[in-house]
Amino acid sequence: MAGGVNENNDFIFMRIDIITVLPELLESPFSHSIMKRAREKGILEVYTHNLRDHTPYKQGQVDDYQFGGGAGMVMMPEPLAIVIELLQQERKYDEIIYMTPDGPLFDQKAANSLSLKENIIIICGHYKGIDERIRTHFVTQEISIGDYVLSGGELAAAVVVDAVGRLLPGVLNDETSALFDSFQDGMLAPPVYTRPADFRGWMVPDVLLCGDPKKIDEWRYEQSVLRTAERRPGLMDE
Repeated sequence: MAGGVNENNDFIFMRIDIITVLPELLESPFSHSIMKRAREKGILEVYTHNLRDHTPYKQGQVDDYQFGGGAGMVMMPEPLAIVIELLQQERKYDEIIYMTPDGPLFDQKAANSLSLKENIIIICGHYKGIDERIRTHFVTQEISIGDYVLSGGELAAAVVVDAVGRLLPGVLNDETSALFDSFQDGMLAPPVYTRPADFRGWMVPDVLLCGDPKKIDEWRYEQSVLRTAERRPGLMDE
């Protein structure tokens, strides 16, 4: 099981350092709900590092024109290398992740894998991306959250941290909850219902009220198969 000790000698499961030019964008996602609880429990530590605070160039410059011409600026290699190497002096990192639309698509399997790590760096790109030399010599994994382009990697990084952080032991109140999320078993989750059993004449399926766990589990499995076949048939081929 992944784990470590912070400066207060508290046991933690994971530390994530995010390199960004807009740390303000990441304040809210980690200050509420499940991520807030994970941090308060000391299970997950998330730190943001403003790239402009580490650049050797005047006026906080972190980008420049691309060699060969073309529209759009490129994030310079030196500021990124400085931050990464400063962090590496403090601890060993299991992964250095670059959020980029041309990376492999992020899925539940990838989230499960990352949840077993201890220390992770996430680089948030901007403009036309980062200098290829950083990708070649520092980045160990690239991730895309979808086939579209965002203004920067911050929102994508928040998605990854949320998906991974909720899997850490002790984060969710119900320890088994994450095991039954959509995609954990390669299928979508079945329909769910709560009180009242009769809402405007729309009834909860009788099987969910029968009190027989075996029958309920069988129904849920059947519904997962049907829902996956209807909505995401490609998942059943993987």
